[in-house]
Amino acid sequence: MEKSNLMKERNPMATKTDTGLNSLIGENSVFEGKFYIAGSLKIDGKFEGEVKTEEELIVGESGKVKTDIYAKRVTVAGTVIGNIDAEEEVKLLSTGKVLGNVTAPKVYIETGVMIKGEVKIHSGQKANLEAIIMESYNKGPKIPANMGKPSDSQKQQNPSH
Repeated sequence: MEKSNLMKERNPMATKTDTGLNSLIGENSVFEGKFYIAGSLKIDGKFEGEVKTEEELIVGESGKVKTDIYAKRVTVAGTVIGNIDAEEEVKLLSTGKVLGNVTAPKVYIETGVMIKGEVKIHSGQKANLEAIIMESYNKGPKIPANMGKPSDSQKQQNPSH
C-alpha cells in the first residue's frame, strides 16, 4: 500500500490535497495583519487586515472579516465588511452578510443574504461595463421622438392640450 493511502486510512480527516484548503483561522481565533497564501483559506474566527489568495477564500458561518478580499473564488456564510473581488465567482450563502461591493464574472445569492453595496457581474468583461451595456441597449429599435406626445393635428383638434 502506498504511503499516502496508508495515511488516509489512519487519518480519516481530509488532507490539504483532498479539499484544496491549506489555511484556517479557527472559530474564537483572532488574526490581524496581512495574509497572502498560494492555496485556499477558511475563516471561522475574526480577521482584520489584508488578505489575498490565489484560490478560494471561505468565510464560515461564524467568520467575521473586515478587509477587501481578492481571490479566485469567494464563499461567504459569515460577515464581511469590505469589498469582494473574485476572478471566477462569489457565492453568498443564506447566512452571509456583506457591507461592501461585490465584483465577479458569476455571483450566486441565496435567499436570506444581507448585502449593502453594489454587485457587479461582468462576465469576464472588466473594462467599461457601462459602455458595453449602453451599446447593447442602443442596438435595439429606436423609439420615435414624438411617441406618446400629441401630434400637431391632434393639438389643433383639441386646443385644450
